[in-house]
Amino acid sequence: MDLQKWYKGNLHTHTTESDGDADPEVVVEWYKQHGYDFLVLSDHNHRTILDHPVEGGPLMIPGEEITARIQSDTIPIHLNGIGISRLVEPIDANEIVPTIQANVDAIRQAGGVVSINHPNFKWAFDHTHISQITGADLVEIFNGNHGVNNHGGPGKFSAEEIWDGVLSTGKRIFGVATDDSHHYFDFAKDMDNPGRGWVFVEAEELTSNAIVNGLATGRFYASTGVTLERLNTTEDSIDIKIVQESTELYLTTFSGVDGVIYEETEGLECSYSIKDQKDYVRATIVSSNGYKAWTQPIFPNRG
Repeated sequence: MDLQKWYKGNLHTHTTESDGDADPEVVVEWYKQHGYDFLVLSDHNHRTILDHPVEGGPLMIPGEEITARIQSDTIPIHLNGIGISRLVEPIDANEIVPTIQANVDAIRQAGGVVSINHPNFKWAFDHTHISQITGADLVEIFNGNHGVNNHGGPGKFSAEEIWDGVLSTGKRIFGVATDDSHHYFDFAKDMDNPGRGWVFVEAEELTSNAIVNGLATGRFYASTGVTLERLNTTEDSIDIKIVQESTELYLTTFSGVDGVIYEETEGLECSYSIKDQKDYVRATIVSSNGYKAWTQPIFPNRG
């Protein structure tokens, strides 16, 4: 992948058009000042569109967080529609899988890429539900909101384990890191601040169609603070070079079905030749300061 075609963006962002604490223009300015190339304003059940282009970026991609609650409002079903052409009204189909599926279908009918958001928010659902869904493109494996239980808990799967659980059934779904930002003035661990999770998309040009297509086809990696200088993937190999930050050390783990570890490599450069694996292989890079990056799964063509 050509380094000149990597574009950084956030896919999950809230403003005063729903439950954020800053006007859309203020939110966009924050991301502009922090070097983001594109941004999705994903207000709850509202397609937030600026009245004018953003001078100097970021590219604005239309979006919405389709927000439903089922079973006496106890189970939240939240999906992002990215690149949608119109507002998508939430559908409540009473049960988890039918509700997710109905809203996935509605987003696709509006021309959008579908992201299944924070499955562990209020412990709403997991891979046993997502694996029954058709048409979803993305799932959040990191969400910067302080209340979404990214790491799981006793008897509960982490968001990353949920991703592996879906992939292990043969479903192709790509993992994203997002901010889910709501708070732009007070910064603290219990605030939902911007700048915590993002994606780098490989695209021919910085246009909405190119970015949305890159997301839909898995031509990106997700990050909470690790940047890649090189990422080359084929059906047979993954080749990575990491950008050195200060004195951080790095460990890259290549894993597959059910999270089984195939190989671990220290240092800034690593590669993995896919051998006998018939399902998928992906890489997770962890820095000594706890930041992560995730590549998308490679599905070998083994016949």
